[in-house]
Amino acid sequence: MPSPLPVSRLLPRVFGIGLGARSSPLRGHAGASTLRVPSAAGFYEQQQQLARRLWSSSSVQWRELRGLERIGAGGFGLVFKGSYFGETVAVKRVRRARNNALASRQSFWAELNAVHLQHDNVVRVIAATTASGGDDHDEECHVGTIVMEFAGDVNLQQVIYDHDCVVEPLPLALCVRYATDIASALHHLHAHGVAHLDVKPANVLVSPAGVCKLADFGCSLRLEREHEEARPLEIGGTYTHRAPELLRGERVTARADVYSYGVTLWQLLTREPPYRGERQYVMYAVVAQGLRPELDLAVFRSAVGCVIKDLLVLCWSAEPNTRPSAADLLSELKPLREHCLTESCRET
Repeated sequence: MPSPLPVSRLLPRVFGIGLGARSSPLRGHAGASTLRVPSAAGFYEQQQQLARRLWSSSSVQWRELRGLERIGAGGFGLVFKGSYFGETVAVKRVRRARNNALASRQSFWAELNAVHLQHDNVVRVIAATTASGGDDHDEECHVGTIVMEFAGDVNLQQVIYDHDCVVEPLPLALCVRYATDIASALHHLHAHGVAHLDVKPANVLVSPAGVCKLADFGCSLRLEREHEEARPLEIGGTYTHRAPELLRGERVTARADVYSYGVTLWQLLTREPPYRGERQYVMYAVVAQGLRPELDLAVFRSAVGCVIKDLLVLCWSAEPNTRPSAADLLSELKPLREHCLTESCRET
């Protein structure tokens, strides 16, 4: 359940609270389907300016942040569970990477691309600051702190792969419901000019109520005008889910998320890893040989499975413009969800 804490009270004025998604240091102008990351010099200048404003805003009320318990770690920091104004929250502390300080700062600011995204299937940011909360020992390596709604202890990666030796398929109705949740999140992101760029099961939290929420915006970028330069400094994400145009270093669009979504949906249905083999071989084969996850499997031979198989082929198109949009995905999935619900009722 989204936190009832008022965003306008907790976030600094620098974010410009309003009805739509607003600026972070990785954003220029919201518009069509391409995006741009500023040069290293420009990024540092913007980041430093906003860092000073965030610091002075004291947007995280440290006295209200209590009972922190470490629950995870990532490439650029630690994640804690705690209490904020009496509500359970997740707290991410982004730390400066020793070998790539710019990347860790980019990751922090990229997380703030989700500040104004309020949707049932997106983990919501409550507060953020570059201050370290008075921990002088941590000051040197601290980049920023982000307080988010706590969406649960389980991610989709665990749902798919945490099983016994005998692997039973997940119920088809459950797969379609989860897939619809993720597509709904992407539709909201793309409508507000945000590309996630790291869609994968580990970045989808499953709430106790069984609702999928897209999380971890550390690789996200803001969509820009089509005519502007669209080559980012560095694209993160997971190579098994990365669209071929990203692997080639080409122009990025929101359809890169659709490609990653397709791999995630395939994992939901098969409970298998998408590829086996060395990283460099897989990346080369995806780009040069059209390698995609296996579709000649029993799960894709049912009536619903055949529809999803056709959808996956479109999601994995080498040409981004021929992939469906997130809205198209929802149009295809909603009838399937209704069909699965009807079949479940008949069985009971």
